[in-house]
Amino acid sequence: MKRKGLGEFEELVLLAVCILKEEAYGISVKQEVERHSGRTILLGSVHITLYRLQDKGYLSSELGGNTAKRGDRRKRLFTITNLGIRQLQSAQEVRQSMWKMIPFLNPGM
Repeated sequence: MKRKGLGEFEELVLLAVCILKEEAYGISVKQEVERHSGRTILLGSVHITLYRLQDKGYLSSELGGNTAKRGDRRKRLFTITNLGIRQLQSAQEVRQSMWKMIPFLNPGM
């Protein structure tokens, strides 16, 4: 099976899920990505990406408890899978390898 790479936004969403641990749901992921990337994103794009990453096997999800604050609706909480962790590590290795090949950033080359 050929491994597919991650898009930049997919990678940011996966990283946010890792950072948030058991508190990773749509709005919290959106806020985390915005905080670190400095850009404004749509909640809908986060939800689409979370479900796409789940379909790829990089995330799993379950429903959390309901609260009166949310009108008794339950949050869908996401966690990274082992496959997702391996995919992030692979993406990081590729990026680091390529950054090291840029001569003016690595004077010893």
